[in-house]
Amino acid sequence: MHQLHDANMIGPTHSDTQADFAPYFYDNGPYSQNGNLALFSLSEDTAVGTQIYSLNGTDPEGQEVSYGISFDPGSKEYFTIDPVSGNITLAEPLDREKQDSIDVHVSISDGRSQVVERVTIFVMDANDEKPEFQNMPAIISVMETTESGSSIYQAEAVDRDTGSGGSVTYYLQNPLSTLFAMDRHSGVLRLKQGEMLDFEKTKTHFVTIIAKDGGGNFNGKEQFLTSSATLTINVIDEQDTPPSFIGTPYFGYVYEVSVPGSDIFIVEARDGDVGNPNPIQYSFEDGDDGVFSINKTSGLIRLLTMPIYLKREIFNIKVKASEVSPEGRLLDYEVTTVVIRVVDLNNNPPTFYGEKGPQNIFELTMYEHPPEGEILRGLRIIVNDSDQGANAKFNLRLIGPGRMLRVVPQTVLNEAQVTILVEDSAAMDYEKHQFLTYKLLAVEIDTPERFSATADIVIHLLDTNDNAPKFSSDYYIARIPENSPGGSNVVSVTATDPDSGLWGEVQYSIYGSGADLFLIQPTTGIIYTQPWASLDAEVRSKYNFYVKAEDSEGKYSLAEVFVTVLDLNDHPPAFNDNFLETTMVIGAPVKIEAVDDDAEVPNNVIEYAIMKADPDNNIFDINADTGEIKLKSYIKSMAIIQNITKKSDCSWSLVVQARDRGQPSFSTTAVVKIDITEATQLSGGPLGSFLMQSRNKPLQIVGMLAGVISLMVIVTVIISTATFMRNKKSNRIIPNRRVRRRQRNQPAWNFKNPFKKPENPGQKFTVQEVDEHEPDVVVENANYNNNVNNVVRQWPLPPPPCAPCLPPPPPPCYPAERQWAVPTVSAAVAAKPKKRPPTTRRDTVNNALVTELKMRLEQKRMQHQ
Repeated sequence: MHQLHDANMIGPTHSDTQADFAPYFYDNGPYSQNGNLALFSLSEDTAVGTQIYSLNGTDPEGQEVSYGISFDPGSKEYFTIDPVSGNITLAEPLDREKQDSIDVHVSISDGRSQVVERVTIFVMDANDEKPEFQNMPAIISVMETTESGSSIYQAEAVDRDTGSGGSVTYYLQNPLSTLFAMDRHSGVLRLKQGEMLDFEKTKTHFVTIIAKDGGGNFNGKEQFLTSSATLTINVIDEQDTPPSFIGTPYFGYVYEVSVPGSDIFIVEARDGDVGNPNPIQYSFEDGDDGVFSINKTSGLIRLLTMPIYLKREIFNIKVKASEVSPEGRLLDYEVTTVVIRVVDLNNNPPTFYGEKGPQNIFELTMYEHPPEGEILRGLRIIVNDSDQGANAKFNLRLIGPGRMLRVVPQTVLNEAQVTILVEDSAAMDYEKHQFLTYKLLAVEIDTPERFSATADIVIHLLDTNDNAPKFSSDYYIARIPENSPGGSNVVSVTATDPDSGLWGEVQYSIYGSGADLFLIQPTTGIIYTQPWASLDAEVRSKYNFYVKAEDSEGKYSLAEVFVTVLDLNDHPPAFNDNFLETTMVIGAPVKIEAVDDDAEVPNNVIEYAIMKADPDNNIFDINADTGEIKLKSYIKSMAIIQNITKKSDCSWSLVVQARDRGQPSFSTTAVVKIDITEATQLSGGPLGSFLMQSRNKPLQIVGMLAGVISLMVIVTVIISTATFMRNKKSNRIIPNRRVRRRQRNQPAWNFKNPFKKPENPGQKFTVQEVDEHEPDVVVENANYNNNVNNVVRQWPLPPPPCAPCLPPPPPPCYPAERQWAVPTVSAAVAAKPKKRPPTTRRDTVNNALVTELKMRLEQKRMQHQ
């Protein structure tokens, strides 16, 4: 590799007074990116627009220089240059395989002198070319007897790249599913070891060969390129397969009109070696009985005699097909069977026969709903086709409404007894169809003519009692006014039975717990009341019972009847007594009440009114809805009343009316005597007022007292039980507490816990001076099973008795049980200077009961442990 260049200088002449030296390029070597392009090389994958080099030179006089680049005439201009900076840019894509070097002229000028040099730029290779097959795709032929492992073909591919990118290796696209193997370096295709070609299995093989280069750089990345081509391998057949018949099995027919010499059938066989077939020769081996002949070369079978002389209806003839060698010798052969059937012409259609010959209408009378699967025995039908063989084969079909009937058999050969079976019994209903009409159709199956025949089957259905009467509704709702006279119509029910005759006649009856007051007309279904019945809504307003519709054979259905007795306003309001006495406390109302026995509103809604008051009509008001009587709002005392009446006796007589809201409206009156008094005149506060108002009702007073006592007992039991359960849950053992009153001037005892060491061992009890006031009991709890060490309770007790000299003894221990350490209580009775709240005897009794109950429960618990 070398670079040629020459320099041409254009400058001033010698006549100039001052010398001018030409500019020149720097020569920076072959690996520099600036200079004079000497030995510069460029990769062919360089992108267009890339700056590839910078011309660099100088002028001895220091003048500014400019740069230029040019090409030989007719050459492609691959580069452009910036005349000021000298930067050279690639303007056209490079392809080393087309042009591996580019000659250019570079120039430098200082404005007066110009230097031009010719340089060569070398284009370097990049892996941009795929391998190209030289002899593929190709079609070759290979004998099917080629031995395994033999070489079949050699593929050749060339990659125009240099270096590793130009090396080629070969592969098969699907190496596992083919009979062939490829040598990756030489490209030789061989038949795999143990594999053989078979023309009869596969006549042509398509093998795809892949050529891959060794890889190389392209655009800065390593790249591998491949190409593929298909090799078509045609397998050449060898004579190794016997002939085979085409179109088997073979069936031929001799018809009743055939004559000797008629063509019956043509057999055809071909050599199994279809690539190089031998001619075939035909012959009979067995079964022809001498009445048939076959052409040796065409395989045509002919009849030799008249059909009436044939002794069999079916002939199974063995036909032999043999290969004939070019020398005329018989080689491999194959044998097949030709079935020849003797048949007549299809000249008879199917025909239906009855008991008297051919018939096309069949009639039958039967009851509705016969059992499914039953045979219609009244129909005797025979169908016949006088032809033979396939011409006498036909199908039977039954066409008609729904799928009530089915015909058997469905396929007939020559002749058969026709049987019709019941398929859908429910559909054969007299109420829907009085008669059924079907078409019985016989159609030939495998004949060109498709002859057919039809017959009408008419079935007359007779009615049976297969329906129960059915009501127009599942239930009936009726309303009748109370006090209606006996025999009044209530409601009419209707049931229908679609059966005919007596089976369709319906009889009605009623039954049930609510039917005692009613009757029904058996034929019309009109329900009416008993002649003696008296309906009273106040006694019973709702009735329900069942109505039964039954036909002559006992089939029936039920419906429910609901009767509502409509209330009439036939009862006036009534007071408990027409003369009432009561006492009224000023400020508290009194109440009177009347009852209306009517069953429904508004007949039993009562309005109250004061019709008359004596001695004065203007001091009372009454609540029209509740009957509450009270004084006018301005009457606050007895003095006002006495001022109105001018009498000291405050006793009033009122005529009170109770009227219902029915139509027509009824009313009744009662005289109410009211004694008026003031609340302050009765001792005992509200209780006294209550007793005064209830003095005429002793049972009410007794009930009130019993209720108060019961409430007190229940509250006491609940408090005691709750206290015990709380202590039990907290694992607290409550010691026995006994509080006794002391004399006022007696000093109080201070009890110390015997299980706790006192601060002064010589003194276990101390006496404190107390005041003359009533003492409070301060209890210090020494129970160590409790989480709370000190509990102080203020007990409002009556004046305590004298305290005992010693604490109460502990409960006895039982030897057979666990020894319990019973805690004691140390307490001090100290005087409290402040006045405590007053206590009552009732509080004292309650507290004593609670304490005693807790003590007994605790003792029982300790005894059971």
